[in-house]
Amino acid sequence: MEILEFLAERKFAALKPLVAAMNATDLARIFEEIENERDLPVLFRILPKDLAAETFVEMDGDTKERLLRKLNDGELRAVMEELFLDDTVDLIEEMPASVVKRVLSQSDEKTREYINAILQYPKDSAGSIMTIEFVALRKSMTVEQAFERIRKTAIDKETIYTCYVTDPTNKLLGLVTAKDLLLAQKSATLGEIMNENVIYAYTEDDKEDVARKIADYGFLALPIVDKEMRLVGIVTVDDAMTVLQEENTEDVSKMAAVVPTDKPYLKTSVWHICVHRLPWLLILLISSTFSGLIISANEATLNMPIYGIVLTACMPMLMGTGGNAGSQASAMIIRGIALNEVRFSDLWKVVWKEIRVSVLLGAILAAACFLKTLFIDRLYAVQNGTIVALVISLSMFVTILFAKLIGTALPLLAKKIRLDPAVVASPFITTIVDVLSLTIYCLFAVTILGTL
Repeated sequence: MEILEFLAERKFAALKPLVAAMNATDLARIFEEIENERDLPVLFRILPKDLAAETFVEMDGDTKERLLRKLNDGELRAVMEELFLDDTVDLIEEMPASVVKRVLSQSDEKTREYINAILQYPKDSAGSIMTIEFVALRKSMTVEQAFERIRKTAIDKETIYTCYVTDPTNKLLGLVTAKDLLLAQKSATLGEIMNENVIYAYTEDDKEDVARKIADYGFLALPIVDKEMRLVGIVTVDDAMTVLQEENTEDVSKMAAVVPTDKPYLKTSVWHICVHRLPWLLILLISSTFSGLIISANEATLNMPIYGIVLTACMPMLMGTGGNAGSQASAMIIRGIALNEVRFSDLWKVVWKEIRVSVLLGAILAAACFLKTLFIDRLYAVQNGTIVALVISLSMFVTILFAKLIGTALPLLAKKIRLDPAVVASPFITTIVDVLSLTIYCLFAVTILGTL
């Protein structure tokens, strides 16, 4: 890459205009690729002041930490002065104690008070991701006065497109957008043009719910109020996108039976990956022993002369198909829960729909299984082979029916008792369905084939 080559060759005159014209996100990726830590502050010092702060925000946690350790106190103070307060809080939360101590020592008293206040909110609450850098106006102001207030105070605000109207006690009364102000008469008061039907959230609300509300309504920011309806901050769309990305990553990890981690895969150590994957694998290993117990309990049936080989050979097919069917249903329900399309009150509607789906799927797959075992596995040439094929097909049908119901109901039940639906997703449901499919299979085999 040209920038890294110029940096290595110390061609700073050519490097400075090149990086000054770049986007902060692209620059952050370049910083992450720099292996020599001594080059990090060199490139950072070349950046214009505003661009340096924006680039710092876009860096991943490891790169931020590496850079902060190389900056002197004056440079660190300059970075802190350019950051929005919510970005400073994010930095505090992800840095080790030694770096946090330096950051706080270079922050002014007002910033430290704000950081301490934000850190007192629950980790997953709206208060923990909000910023106090918003424009507050008064109801009695004219449009002209509002513009004057924005010019004087909005330079350090995170967003000025939406401005909030409050009373002297900071109670939220309404909002006005930049479009409202631009199209209104200069002499009009904000009380005449403001929108009083404000959608807001409380400081204790779950941050994922707040982020989805911003996404659903297409807001650039959402006001956050306390229990007395006083405006204490806003959550901006960029923070909402970060929350949704983190939540989606966490859900995917849980659905794959992995303890969530906030580090990128390539920057996570082998030991760390092992530790995060081991707990669920141990749980699933223990739960899978039930499958072995069922097989052992029905050993006589599964070892029948002639039929035993076929019955044993078809077990992986039944367990795999049942597990996949349950995972399909759970994935759709978990997505519906995440998007607020499905609630616990919809349980019976969902179950009834999945029953019809599973009957159709079960019938088609059972028929395919019957033909496969009869002709491809050549059971037609074996005495009572048709009955054996029928046992396998019936087991397939019933397994799919129950697998779909389990995959549908478990996430909704988990949500009802305030567990993460993703926890009961793919691996957990697959293990339950494996045990259930073997039980159904052996029950049919004993009942039907035991009399032959």
